[in-house]
Amino acid sequence: MRKLIAGINMTLDGISDHTVISPDSEIHQHYSDLLKNSGAVIYGRITYQLMEYWPTVVKNPTGNKATDDFAVTIDNIDKIVFSRTLKDVTWKNTRLVKGGIKEEIIALKRQSGKDLLVGSPSLIIESMNLGLVDEFQLCVHPVIQGKGSQLFINISERINLKLLKTKTFTGGAVILYYEPIKI
Repeated sequence: MRKLIAGINMTLDGISDHTVISPDSEIHQHYSDLLKNSGAVIYGRITYQLMEYWPTVVKNPTGNKATDDFAVTIDNIDKIVFSRTLKDVTWKNTRLVKGGIKEEIIALKRQSGKDLLVGSPSLIIESMNLGLVDEFQLCVHPVIQGKGSQLFINISERINLKLLKTKTFTGGAVILYYEPIKI
C-alpha cells in the first residue's frame, strides 16, 4: 500500500504561502529528488494554478541547474487536481478529479507503485481530518511572516506526531519528517 505524504514549505510561524519564501538550489534539488521517488502529486485548484508556472521554465530554462531540473521533474510527474470549478487541465500528465477526496485517495493508496504527495494546504488539512496522511514533510524556512494563511487551521481533532528525522539546509531551512501516532 502506498503512503500519502503531506509535503509543504512554510514559514517559522506556520504560514504556507509560496510567495513569502525563496527556495534555493539545495531545496529545489531536494524536491526534485522527492518527486522522482513519488508516483504522483496531488493538488487543489489554487496550488495547481500556481504550479502551472513550471512548464514555462521547461520551455525557457533559467540557467540554474537545480531550478531547471525541478521544472523538468514536476513537468513529467503525474498530477491529480481536485477542483469543483476547473473545467479542464492542460498541463501534461494531469488528471482532473471533481469527486470526493476520500474515495479517490483511498483508491490511489491501494494501488501498487511509489508513494503519493499532497502539496496543497487545503488538501493537506482535508486529508488529515480524514486520517489519510501517513507522513508529514514540513520544510520550515527561516522567515517569520506575521500574517497570511496558516497551514494548521480547521483541524477536526488533535493529531499526535512522532519525529522520524530532520534535514537541515545550508540556507537555514529545516525539513521535519513526522508520522501520525495511531492511538
